[in-house]
Amino acid sequence: MTDLREITFGTIDLDALAGTAGRVAVFVDGERKLGRAARRVNRLTRGAVARAVEGETWEKKAVGDVVSLAFPTGMAAESVDIVRADRRMTVEAARKAGAALARLAGASAITVLNEASARMAQVALGIALRSYAFTDHKSDKGKLPAPARMLTNKPEELEAAAAPLLAAASGVLFTRDLVNEPANVLTTTEFAARLEALRDIGLEVEVLEEDRLAELGMGALLCVGQGSVSPSKVVVMRWKGAAGAPLALIGKGVVFDTGGISLKPASGMEDMTMDMGGAGTVAGVMKAIALRKAPAHVVGMVGLVENMPSGSAVRPGDVVTSMKGDTVEVVNTDAEGRLVLCDVLWYAQQTEKPAAMVDLATLTGACVVALGHENAAVFSNDDGFAGAFLKAAETEGEGAWRMPMGKGYDDLLKSPVADMKNIGGRPGGAVTAAQFLRRFVSDDVPWVHLDIAGVAHLKAGNDLAPKGATGWGVLALDRLIRDRFETPEDAA
Repeated sequence: MTDLREITFGTIDLDALAGTAGRVAVFVDGERKLGRAARRVNRLTRGAVARAVEGETWEKKAVGDVVSLAFPTGMAAESVDIVRADRRMTVEAARKAGAALARLAGASAITVLNEASARMAQVALGIALRSYAFTDHKSDKGKLPAPARMLTNKPEELEAAAAPLLAAASGVLFTRDLVNEPANVLTTTEFAARLEALRDIGLEVEVLEEDRLAELGMGALLCVGQGSVSPSKVVVMRWKGAAGAPLALIGKGVVFDTGGISLKPASGMEDMTMDMGGAGTVAGVMKAIALRKAPAHVVGMVGLVENMPSGSAVRPGDVVTSMKGDTVEVVNTDAEGRLVLCDVLWYAQQTEKPAAMVDLATLTGACVVALGHENAAVFSNDDGFAGAFLKAAETEGEGAWRMPMGKGYDDLLKSPVADMKNIGGRPGGAVTAAQFLRRFVSDDVPWVHLDIAGVAHLKAGNDLAPKGATGWGVLALDRLIRDRFETPEDAA
């Protein structure tokens, strides 16, 4: 499993700069004003910093961009990295700057110098997120990244500000590891074991095995995994940092999805190792809030299954009974995620009496067609709750877009032999999937459904992540919990 790059905090020592190894980063604003650290580095390099920020190249740089001076004269560093900054540097720009420093550094040590600590915590988050590499199954795993030192005039304040952000980063990296793992490694049993290990950081973890799921009547969930030798499971993670009804997070954990009898095309099927992305995100959020000891009551539940074709697999045309008691005609066995989620959603309401629920799933290709890879699709039965999530996602720079729901879409799920079908046809496929789930949510429970099929795993990297799993949603949900579900420290 991937650990965060070690990040330490300390006071700037100008006299030690000449002998500092690795990469040294300084900040210069758009007016080319050099702070104390930048002036000392400029003096050591015989004016190289000042020359670098005088040309047209610097003028064209956006806030958060970096100009590098390789092997500077007068210093032991392999590079001086000059970060374009300003006094109102945004969170996005600060994270971008940190990520750029991490990408340039590779495994080298990073020393970041900035007298003011404003936004330095966000720079640290950017470094932590972009230092990630999934090398577990490579013969040459490369070097572990050397530590990053964040040096400022008030290191204690900076360390305190960075701590919850780095806890969230640890959750993001946990999610990325889970989503990147191949299915022969991350079986349902191994997935459950990794979640059970979260007891070490204070989470309560309960694993419901197939016999218990059958007793509960989870026929929809169980039918998905009946063609696989991997046992289906539901894992419940509880963080009781406050009293009251919890926020429930529900994740789809299909560790591999062939489509079952409704077999997917061979091309691209290898990517279906990421079909447990919703469960991975829930696990990452639970790790993050436990690490930062959030004053909130949150329950995470994930349904872990494998959707495989075999002589025992569920067939198109079969009718199954959900835990709620509604019957479902399985028209397409590749629309399996909603069958997993519907039973876990109902179980969460019956056992936890949640104040609100969020479910996440790499649910539909239709979502990718509609929104591409820039935004997750957001569906909800509650405008206020949907707005709160969208605000949290915007704050954390994670793209999300609200989609419509309505009776017309719901009518597409009518079945001649059961209470409903599990698909409503190609038109509006992401919407009819949400309408299916809506039937398993009580009217008095605020609910958000996130279809993350387009954002959980990318073919190319972005500012904060290399190609592969992104960990999308961990930061947004952690922010939602902070803003809406945490109990103030001075509350009774």
